[in-house]
Amino acid sequence: MGPRKKNVKTCLMDNEIPEETVSDETKDYMNQLSHEVLCHIFRYLPLQDIMCMECLSRKLKEAVTLYLRVVRVVDLCAGRWWEYMPSGFTDSSFLTLLKKMPDVEQLYGLHPRYLERRRVRGHEAFSIPGVLEALQACPNLVGVETSHLELVESIWTYMPHVHILGKFRNRNGAFPIPPENKLKIPIGAKIQTLHLVGVNVPEVPCIPMLRHLYMKWVRLTKPQPFKDFLCISLRTFVMRNCAGPTNSLKYVPLVTGLASARNLEHLEMVRVPFLGGLIQHVVEDSWRSGGFRNLHTIVLGACKNALEVDLGYLIITAARRLHEVRIQPSLTKDGVFSALKMAELEFPQFETLHLGYVDEFLLQSRMANADLVKYGLADVVENPGIITDIGMKAVNEVFSCIKYLAIYNCPHLHNPYNWVSDHSRWTRLVDINLVRCHALKLDSFGQFIELLPSLEFISLDQMFREPPKGCARVGLSAGTGIGVSSALVSNQNSNNDNDNNAQNNANIHDNNHHHPDDSDEENDFRQDLQPGEQQFAADALNEMEDMGQEDGEVVAESGQETAAHSQAVIPVEVDEEQAGPSGLQRVVKPTPITVHDSESDDEEDSLELQEVWIPKNSARRYSEREEKTGESAQSRELSEVAKTKPRHAMKRKRTADKSTSTSDPVIEDDHVQVLVLKSKNLVGVTMTNCGITDLVLKDCPKMMFIHATRCRVLKHLKVENAPIVNRFDYAQCKKLNMDQVLDQILRMPPERNRIIYLRPMQQVDTLTLEQKLFSGPYPYHICIIHEFSNPPNVRNKVRIRSWMDTIANINQELIKYEFFPEASRTEEDLKKCPKYPWGRDIYTLEGVVDGAPYSMISDFPWLRSLRAAEPNSFARYDFEDDEESTIYAPRRKGQLSADICMETIGEEISEMRQMKRGVFQRVVAIFIHYCDVNGEPVEDDYI
Repeated sequence: MGPRKKNVKTCLMDNEIPEETVSDETKDYMNQLSHEVLCHIFRYLPLQDIMCMECLSRKLKEAVTLYLRVVRVVDLCAGRWWEYMPSGFTDSSFLTLLKKMPDVEQLYGLHPRYLERRRVRGHEAFSIPGVLEALQACPNLVGVETSHLELVESIWTYMPHVHILGKFRNRNGAFPIPPENKLKIPIGAKIQTLHLVGVNVPEVPCIPMLRHLYMKWVRLTKPQPFKDFLCISLRTFVMRNCAGPTNSLKYVPLVTGLASARNLEHLEMVRVPFLGGLIQHVVEDSWRSGGFRNLHTIVLGACKNALEVDLGYLIITAARRLHEVRIQPSLTKDGVFSALKMAELEFPQFETLHLGYVDEFLLQSRMANADLVKYGLADVVENPGIITDIGMKAVNEVFSCIKYLAIYNCPHLHNPYNWVSDHSRWTRLVDINLVRCHALKLDSFGQFIELLPSLEFISLDQMFREPPKGCARVGLSAGTGIGVSSALVSNQNSNNDNDNNAQNNANIHDNNHHHPDDSDEENDFRQDLQPGEQQFAADALNEMEDMGQEDGEVVAESGQETAAHSQAVIPVEVDEEQAGPSGLQRVVKPTPITVHDSESDDEEDSLELQEVWIPKNSARRYSEREEKTGESAQSRELSEVAKTKPRHAMKRKRTADKSTSTSDPVIEDDHVQVLVLKSKNLVGVTMTNCGITDLVLKDCPKMMFIHATRCRVLKHLKVENAPIVNRFDYAQCKKLNMDQVLDQILRMPPERNRIIYLRPMQQVDTLTLEQKLFSGPYPYHICIIHEFSNPPNVRNKVRIRSWMDTIANINQELIKYEFFPEASRTEEDLKKCPKYPWGRDIYTLEGVVDGAPYSMISDFPWLRSLRAAEPNSFARYDFEDDEESTIYAPRRKGQLSADICMETIGEEISEMRQMKRGVFQRVVAIFIHYCDVNGEPVEDDYI
């Protein structure tokens, strides 16, 4: 046996810790990894984080050095091409960095915030010469990505072998074009995508590698900027609002050069004054060799010399692959589509057509045409498109597969119902967008929508505008003023109707007939008036302007004392159209309080007595209404005084609109225009600046949202069959009847959660509104959020959607699987709880978001417990919101699903089960933004 090993016990010092007790958290696992593994990890980290690791340990520094020595692709912006590279670089530090990367081939993200043009001795800065020196220190460099105009020009000059990677986009573009933005493009520049905005360019030369050329607000300074233009690899060519030569002949090399690009797919020319007929001749010469054959997008806008044959030849040549066409107003004619129809071509891939296309810069710019010409743009004055209903019928006969249709400012379109024929069914139309087609008839549009089997989205902007006050009296149609609109003149087609005015007048009477407050007696009275009597009535009313004021002032003073009691004589909601004194009698009524707008400058905010004339046989109806409304005897006495007083004894206040072309002081309520929607597949409708007063969802089983913005006279909503519509957005609609709209929505069967955004332009009685909603027969949990931010903050508005559905999902889980009692709101339930809180658990939450207060009153269950809960293991901190910046942030709490939330609120669920308190399956959130309640709309980019 060998010698016995002696056991030696180590003595521990007081401050030493046994090795076995060292926790795993303090171990340095990174330093235990090999250099190869560390270099592999570095491939997934931003360069800035990699460089920071140099100072952590010697091994990491060695790994970083090894990684930089072999790296071939470097991104200084970590994939965020829209950002700038890290600041703090100087010429020397940038050179040191690139010297550590001798094998680098592709350098992305070279987007310096600022570069000096030249070096300054004794001053450390980041300059163009310094960047070039650093790039030249990389012998294997193939390409650089940058967005700096002077830097890219220097690379082309001193390093012509280096490619410009990715998409070159200059970042300081503006209009008027800044004189310091200059770029000289050399012949044969190695670049594939050139995106220039607000730059001075001498010429566009031959660039064989160029695939995508985008020029916006570019000034071409040479007399012949396209003399050497030839880009055989070009796939996209966009030239928008550029300041080039005014001589049309100088654009001949441009069009011939485009024809040489056999792979050209996207052709867009806006305000390019090429020679009329030029494209036709070039297409005739080049189509056999593939010129313009692969186009899938054609855009012509404000090209003043363009002819129908130019557009037609392009469309015919590219028929096989054509997807989208946008046509300027001067080419939006019946003849274009009639000729295409005669060509008998098929467009198997065609989807999008934009008629009357006007570039967004021309729409949004406040500069007049003379100012644009002063800055070098072509002199173009656009007139509206002259396409008619016959041309629209031919549109679908030519493009039978069309899915998206946009029409801008085509005043000769009248009857969309006539666009449908046996050969024009519009069977694939999914989206229709109409802007400023003011002669389109509302009833015909509704019939047209009903015939579209695949329609999903409707967008209306400045459509169906209400007629000026007094139009109906003098026999004018909507929106025509005193003169006859060009849209009402007989169109150029021989078979067009010649009685447009008569039809429009008939529509006015038909629309008035459907108004809920109109009476048969008033209609009969208006119809009984002969033209001569109407003229006499108008003259009599005009004579009233010159009446004496002495007796009128006395009566007015006595009337002001009882003005508040006389409001029920003629309700504000009645649509009135008073005529002259023939067969009429007077009734004194107060002027309704209205909000000033651009179309009613003479309206007063104070109650003043007015004299109006009503039919004698209608006086009985008003007296009956007085009894029903409990009107005081004092107001009835005032009415009797008004009846017996001589006509000249009262001072009449002039109430004519300044915005109308008539001085007739007739009092007339808003013209009733009802949009009835009936569509099997319609998903949503968006209305902006429309003259519609009533929206009726007659049969829209798939409708999901309604957006209405700045619709001045929109008042009512009627839902007959739209079970799944869940999002309503009414912003800056001056005359919206909030109570009626909310009641109509909340009475819908609870098949979906509903969210309602409101931005009223009048004061809201919040207490009355809350009482009506919480005490009403509405089978929903209700949440009303009052937002007071100004300018408007959308944080709470956007976040509501993320948690209101969670509350509803919890309720549905409890009812379906946990046998939780379901609440109801029948008449018996309402009788049991006639007072606050009306059988609901109502509570209030208040707070401040971005310096603006908000208040929420609700009976949502579980919300308070979820807000107060501590974050769980699912909490996500990559989201910026918390309870300090919004009402409720479920992701910060980790409450990502109904199941997780139910674990958090288990005790509250048990308590409610013991109390036998039921819950509703669905919820409604009403978000009211108060930034516009003073009557002046607040500018907002989000609507």
